[in-house]
Amino acid sequence: MANDSIDDIIEAFSLLDDWEERYRYVIELGRSLPAYPETLRDSAHKVSGCVSQVWLSLDSNGDHDPILTIRGDSDAHIVKGLVFILLRFYNGKRASEIVSANVEDLLDNLGLEQNLTPQRSNGLKSMIVRIRREAQQLIRIDLQSPSSTNS
Repeated sequence: MANDSIDDIIEAFSLLDDWEERYRYVIELGRSLPAYPETLRDSAHKVSGCVSQVWLSLDSNGDHDPILTIRGDSDAHIVKGLVFILLRFYNGKRASEIVSANVEDLLDNLGLEQNLTPQRSNGLKSMIVRIRREAQQLIRIDLQSPSSTNS
């Protein structure tokens, strides 16, 4: 499962008959998350708006429109799986792609929005907002840097 692409996840969801099986699959995905560094389990990386604890960290390659690598973790099994799905969707994309990517269509396609508790749904939205906001900030930082204005 560690190598499941977003397309593999969509296909697996379509093959599972009911939500109990899908929840088990989401939990299994969460178990595949790479270890998250203890040093990043701090307030700066904690996502507000989540009932469970969730941490996200974004690294970039430093380009003017950087490619991002996102790491994350949660103390809740299902939420770990949701983090896994978001990372599969966003990782390796440029900051501008992340800002404009329509992850909501993916979540709708998977049926997650309709089948999560309101608290988990709000937490998922908080994770998305956090990722987009940090990606947007990386674009703005570059637009404001002196080297980007020297043409």
